[in-house]
Amino acid sequence: MFPRWSLICAALACSPEAAPPPDAQEAPEFVVLVHGLGRTEHSMAVLGQRLRWAGYEVAVVGYESLSASVSEHVADVRAEVDSCCSASRRVHFVGHSLGGIVVRSYLAASPPDSLGRVVLLSPPNQGSELAERLREIPIASDALGPSGRVLGTGLEDLPAKLPLPAYEMGVIMGNRSLNPVGSVVIEGPDDGIVAVERARLADVPMIVLPRSHTFIMNSRHAADAVVRFLRTGSFGHSGGAGKDGWRN
Repeated sequence: MFPRWSLICAALACSPEAAPPPDAQEAPEFVVLVHGLGRTEHSMAVLGQRLRWAGYEVAVVGYESLSASVSEHVADVRAEVDSCCSASRRVHFVGHSLGGIVVRSYLAASPPDSLGRVVLLSPPNQGSELAERLREIPIASDALGPSGRVLGTGLEDLPAKLPLPAYEMGVIMGNRSLNPVGSVVIEGPDDGIVAVERARLADVPMIVLPRSHTFIMNSRHAADAVVRFLRTGSFGHSGGAGKDGWRN
């Protein structure tokens, strides 16, 4: 029992970089977290705690990612925002993987008046070759569900149909893979599920961290970057920055 709690405490020990929280007179500011395909709201727990330490109120959207459509996920996000954030001065969004596409779909349809900034973690902004390949295999296509099956790279797929953001948005991408099969299918550097180049979106700022698709939301460096972007609209500089941003 105690070793398990020690590991949990160690994972949470490093909160985002010390910086003044949002001005008390401007609070509350909410961050709405939206998890990825095949995950639950619990997958965003570490990031959520770090955002609370940084001074934000946090709401996590739980949705049936494997059995419902993206339009149904958008309805879930809308219901959560209406419930938690109607009195908030600003509402920010952080989406992981499919959650990023859900956030973009929601904001394209009905952005809140108090919309703040948006950060997407490992989003298939230009689709995923792996999702495209898997939907060709009947049993894998069934496992992807209706939302996973629309994440291909074609012009008929959902990512290509979404409008470019008319709001401040940043992307945090990983370039480490725990999925050797996915990396064989994907061209170029990838995080095991999405190619780095397919996370890019027009002039949206993006940084690349040595993290995998599955666990990027648990990274302290990713949390630091999320907080920095929500506060300033920029990822700034940290460590060995290359053209893609952080490399530490």
